[in-house]
Amino acid sequence: MLEASIAAWLLLCVGDFLSTFCYHVPEHVFGCLHLQTHHSSKQTFRHYAILAANFNVLLDGVLGALPYLLVAIPLWSLSPFGVIAGLGLGQLHVWWRHTSVIHWQTPKRVLRLCQFLHVTTPEQHWLHHQKTNVGFGDIFTFFDPPAKAWLRFLRLLRRQSRTSGTSVMGRLI
Repeated sequence: MLEASIAAWLLLCVGDFLSTFCYHVPEHVFGCLHLQTHHSSKQTFRHYAILAANFNVLLDGVLGALPYLLVAIPLWSLSPFGVIAGLGLGQLHVWWRHTSVIHWQTPKRVLRLCQFLHVTTPEQHWLHHQKTNVGFGDIFTFFDPPAKAWLRFLRLLRRQSRTSGTSVMGRLI
């Protein structure tokens, strides 16, 4: 049972780190897929969360989930049950954090527990929908401060590459 708990926690924590810093924040700076499917004022929760026949919505979901799936591979040997539990908890959290659209209010005891555990609540995630430069970390709020610093750095890098006429990748290599 200890191995399963460790595997589930590692999957959620490392997966959230990779998803936040390798996909979510860079997509806010360099991409448009995530912004169009997740933050557009034209989209509703139903459009985003329920997989209608929209390839871009599906692609954004897959790209956001890919880091968790990649982390699951090496953790499988530690605990298949822990990996399945972690992926299941992650998916439940995705659904839960989008309940603010239906005017869900997190009960105060659950809110305090989430604050103690640094777990993103629907209210915090909704703030990210409204202000795209705050509330990073899909599952854990402790990724928000370093994600904001990463966001500022990537924006600076993008701005510098535009003024110098070189691509961001060209400046990094």
